[in-house]
Amino acid sequence: MRKLSRCNNIHDLRSMAQRKLPSPMFHYIDGGADDEWTLRRNTEAFDEYELQPNYLTDIETIDLKTKVLGLELELPFFLAPTGMSRLFHHEKEYGVAKAAAEFGTLYTLSTVATTSIEDIAAVSDAPKMFQIYILKDRELTREFVQRCKDAEYQALCLTVDTPLAGNRERDLVTGMSMPPRFGLKSLWSFATHPYWAMNLALHPDFRLANVAHRVDALADQDMGLAEYVNSQFDRTVSWKDAEWLAQQWDGPLVIKGLQTVADAKRAVDIGAAGIMVSNHGGRQLDAVPAAIDCIGPIADAVADQLDIICDGGIRRGTHIIKALAMGAKACSIGRPYLYGLAAAGQAGVERAISLLKSEVERSLALLGCRKIDELERRHVRPRLDKI
Repeated sequence: MRKLSRCNNIHDLRSMAQRKLPSPMFHYIDGGADDEWTLRRNTEAFDEYELQPNYLTDIETIDLKTKVLGLELELPFFLAPTGMSRLFHHEKEYGVAKAAAEFGTLYTLSTVATTSIEDIAAVSDAPKMFQIYILKDRELTREFVQRCKDAEYQALCLTVDTPLAGNRERDLVTGMSMPPRFGLKSLWSFATHPYWAMNLALHPDFRLANVAHRVDALADQDMGLAEYVNSQFDRTVSWKDAEWLAQQWDGPLVIKGLQTVADAKRAVDIGAAGIMVSNHGGRQLDAVPAAIDCIGPIADAVADQLDIICDGGIRRGTHIIKALAMGAKACSIGRPYLYGLAAAGQAGVERAISLLKSEVERSLALLGCRKIDELERRHVRPRLDKI
């Protein structure tokens, strides 16, 4: 815990996670597709924008509350869906959901989580969203919707940028597989991380909890992650299917993975409550724009019709401030909290959230704003040397 308290930013948590995790697990969190250009660009693009503060304003009290998807959140950011959290720590999705509840923000459970829809509902009464795919087996998708209704999830998040898995070459190099196996490529890394290996023995359940009852979740196969994704997801999914899902759910639906004004307008047409402007953390199609570069044009087109969420590359509170000023209603984080989870379980996730919360609060005050909805486009501009 002393080491955790010395983590002063998300980069420090990443370094701690790298020390704690066997190489295949760390690089599964950290890596992207192809040359990882988009992965790098997601964060670097924030440097292309400058903040413009206004001084001599009363900032005695700072309010970080925001309303997104009809939900009142204590923070202007929430936790994005990430698959198979058990890979990184034995507290898995439980620890993440509990950490989100501690801070009064939204947690999003992945379809390919290692904890079930119902089990997360049992440990957290905070706002929850379920991330869903439209699978080849439409009955399984319909089942997910009903289970979320029964478990009283507040929103549904449809991921649309994974008709097949991206080319994640780091996983090929490290020998990553699910469940973890001791192969020649990874044996030494497991052996030199005894704490993680010990917890592998004590908590060996890596089942994909939400599909284990319907699909053989790799139990008897030495199948790579990309192969599994390709075998389950449907390349024929269209906007008609997204509209069908919206009708099945009949609640706030977020479309995750959109990057263009045209697609944002289609989301409005099918009745989506929000969109997550995202490139899947640079893990799918490489060479696409950073999420922050897409926010302004999309906000200009549809901000008055649905909630815009910026997803990708966030490592600092100032990144969140810039996205909100550009027109996002909220931001979502993935890798930052996974680094925390890998570093120290639930306590590490809480550290990640706390660091970003403090940075947002301090930056908002220094910008001359007392609350999130005072942020406007005038507070951010492109760097003058880039114009």
